[in-house]
Amino acid sequence: MTIAPPGSEAELMARAQALAGLRIGDLARNLERRLPGDLRGHKGLVGELIELALGASAGSRPVPDFEHLGIELKSVPLGRDLRPRESTHVCTVAADDLAGQRWASSTVRRKLARVLWVAVEGARDIPLAARRIGAAVLWSPSAADEAVLRADWEEHMELIATGRYAELDGRLGTYLQVRPKAANRRARMTASDSSGVSVPTLPRGFYLRATFTARILAAQP
Repeated sequence: MTIAPPGSEAELMARAQALAGLRIGDLARNLERRLPGDLRGHKGLVGELIELALGASAGSRPVPDFEHLGIELKSVPLGRDLRPRESTHVCTVAADDLAGQRWASSTVRRKLARVLWVAVEGARDIPLAARRIGAAVLWSPSAADEAVLRADWEEHMELIATGRYAELDGRLGTYLQVRPKAANRRARMTASDSSGVSVPTLPRGFYLRATFTARILAAQP
């Protein structure tokens, strides 16, 4: 089943609000999609189902999910304590596209300029099909938040652009961190080291810390 992209921000929010309270199993049936028993080997499936239901059109391109609206979609699994269970992936670090990068034109900034957050039950003791979709929140970073995100991004990019991958650490960054992004730990990408020599390294991605995401969700009425 294919759903056309929403024509406006208001239409997108109406669609998101209509999903609130729906179980993942019911959503999969509505979309005529087969749902596995659990998420092992299917990481990202819940987000993909919500993307389909809302009419996201970006696919795997490095642009916001609702490109014509400039809005990115992020589903957030919550534990029993209603706090995010994990960090939120923003985008992949493209090692071959670093020359002259600036925050203002970066993929990270484009992805985070306007975000539709959709909470989803994520406690492991709740069967996947029974997990419910929660409220949707439309968010843009404040000037203070963007200043911190920019500082984090610039710190990471300095290390990446100079090939100092060994210094990248998940502890770096106040809100934004860089972590390996590969289902298979043997997966490798080619990047230049500090001497400019091409070397294999783990694929990496930018992630928002769960503490930052929790603050965003908690600040909403």
